[in-house]
Amino acid sequence: MGLAPDGGLLLPAQLPDLRPHLPAWEALSYPELAEAFFTLFATDLSAADLTRCVEDAYSRFSHPEIAPLRQLDDHTWVLELFHGPTLAFKDFALQLLGNFYEVQIARTGRPINVLGATSGDTGAAAIHGLLGKEGVHIFILYPDGKVAPLQERQMVSVGAANVDALAVNGSFDDAQSTIKELFGDLAFRERHNLSAINSINLARVLAQCVYYLYAWFRLPPAQRDVAEFVVPTGNFGNVLAGWLVQQMKVPVRGFCVATNQNDILYRLFENGEYRMGAVAASYAPSMDIQIASNFERFLYYHEGQDAERVRAVMDTFKRTGAYQFSRFARGTIRASRADDAHITALIQSVYQRYQYVVDPHTACGFADLRPDRPSVILGTAHPAKFPDTIEKAIGIHPTHPTLEALKSLPMRKHPVDATPAAVRAFIEAHAAGK
Repeated sequence: MGLAPDGGLLLPAQLPDLRPHLPAWEALSYPELAEAFFTLFATDLSAADLTRCVEDAYSRFSHPEIAPLRQLDDHTWVLELFHGPTLAFKDFALQLLGNFYEVQIARTGRPINVLGATSGDTGAAAIHGLLGKEGVHIFILYPDGKVAPLQERQMVSVGAANVDALAVNGSFDDAQSTIKELFGDLAFRERHNLSAINSINLARVLAQCVYYLYAWFRLPPAQRDVAEFVVPTGNFGNVLAGWLVQQMKVPVRGFCVATNQNDILYRLFENGEYRMGAVAASYAPSMDIQIASNFERFLYYHEGQDAERVRAVMDTFKRTGAYQFSRFARGTIRASRADDAHITALIQSVYQRYQYVVDPHTACGFADLRPDRPSVILGTAHPAKFPDTIEKAIGIHPTHPTLEALKSLPMRKHPVDATPAAVRAFIEAHAAGK
C-alpha cells in the first residue's frame, strides 16, 4: 500500500518486545535472523513462503556474512552494507520486498505497478529486486543529472521490459512529492494497483531493522549496551529502522544522524527547527534531500502517538516549509554534518589511519565520533560507485566488476517533467495490467 489512505505513513499497531527472543537469536545467520524477525510482523505469509522469500533475497550477496561488521580499532566498527547486487544498503530491503510482492501477486492474481523516487541507490536496488518478476511493472523517478553516473547506469542499463526509469527535471524532493500526490489519488492508486518501494513503505524499514540486530549481536558483549550507531541518512529511514529496534527494547545506547551539507536533520536535532531549504548538490548525492519523509514516523512517537498532532505539524510544514518545535526531545539521537570539503578530508583521514576506503556517504559518519563510546558506522555504499570523488581525495580509482560491466551497455531513460500530471500520464500509458 505504501501510504495510508489518508496520506499518512503506516506503522505497526504495536511494537513487540524483542528481549525474550534475544538469547535464541544471537547465534543465527543473517537469513535466519531476518526470518525470525519477520515472523513477528509478516503474519499473512505462510512459513514456507517466508523462508523462501528470505533465503532467495540474501542468496545474491557476495559476502558470506551478508552484513559483515568490520573492526577498525578498539572502539570503531563499520557495518558493511554494500555486498548486495547493487552495492548499497538498499539491497537488504528491496531484494526481500521484491519477493514479498511476487508472493502477493501469486495469491491475488492482480498485477502491480511499483512506484518510487530515488536520489541514487533506492532506484537501482528496487529495479534489481523486481527485474523480470511476472505481473510487476516498476517506475522509478530520479533527478536528471543529480545522481552519480554509475548510480544512473544501474537504473537505465538493465534492459528489462518491466522497468521504466523516469529522469525528472527537478530535485529528489520534487520526485518524492510527486510520488506522494499520486498515492494520494485513491482512484488512480486503485486502478493501477500502485505499491511503493521508497521507505514510505513500512516493509522497507522493517527489513532494515534486521541488520542493526545482526550487528548488535556481533559486538563484544561488554560493548553492546554502550555502542552508538552512526547512520548516514537523508530521508531518515535508515536511522529510523535502528531507532525502532531500540523501541523494541533492545538495549542500544543511541544514534547519530550523519548528514551532508543538506542538513535539515542536523538543524532539527540541534535547535528543534524543521525547515526545508534549497537542495545543494554534493559529493554524497544520495543524501541530497531537504524533506525527510520518515521523520513523520518518528514524530508520531515524539508527540505521544497523537495522530492528530502529527497531522497538524505536517500540514504546517507542507504549507510554510518550516516548523519550530517549542519542545523537541532528541532522546537518544544526536546529529552531525559534513560539507564537501569535510567529506574529502574524512575520506583521506580514514584511509590514512586505517588503510580503509569509504564512500562519500559513509565518510559523513566519521565527522563527529565520540571518544567516550564505541561507534558502529553504517557503510552505506561501495566506494566504487563514486570513483571520481574517491580519486580526488586519495588518488585511488576504485572499481567493481559489476559496475564496469554497465559501462558498455545501452542506456534507456525517459525525460519527464517533475509534475504529478506528467508522471500520471506516463504511468497510464505503460502500466501493467492495462
